[in-house]
Amino acid sequence: MTRSWGSCLLLLTILVALVASTDPGKNKVKVLRELKVINSSNANVKQCLWFAMQEYNKESEDKYLFQVVKTVQVQLQVTDRLEYFIDVEIGRSNCRKFSNSTENCAIQENSKLEKKVMCSFLVGALPWNGEFMVMKKQCVDA
Repeated sequence: MTRSWGSCLLLLTILVALVASTDPGKNKVKVLRELKVINSSNANVKQCLWFAMQEYNKESEDKYLFQVVKTVQVQLQVTDRLEYFIDVEIGRSNCRKFSNSTENCAIQENSKLEKKVMCSFLVGALPWNGEFMVMKKQCVDA
């Protein structure tokens, strides 16, 4: 019995030593270029914003699609990918989700269905591979 306790204690000690010796800095992504404000008309920004809005609408429980009303600011940081920090105002459109055509959607204004939201998206992109990922999203009613 004491031998099994001794073995357990030894294993626990080794486990604690391994955890304590791991370097948390190794898991951090190296920033190659610090945040810089960029133009929202940049093609990569447009792709990232389109992707972020697709994800937003997929996750939203609203019956209507939301569209960008105004891009407030876009910043770019380069790590192991391009990281776009995008601040936008979005609004509920007159197009229902799952409708066939979204080309003629307009933002709901001056009606009881009007709703505006301020969102900050962090989109990680490897645009040359067609890879996009919403890494963070924060939205509040405007």
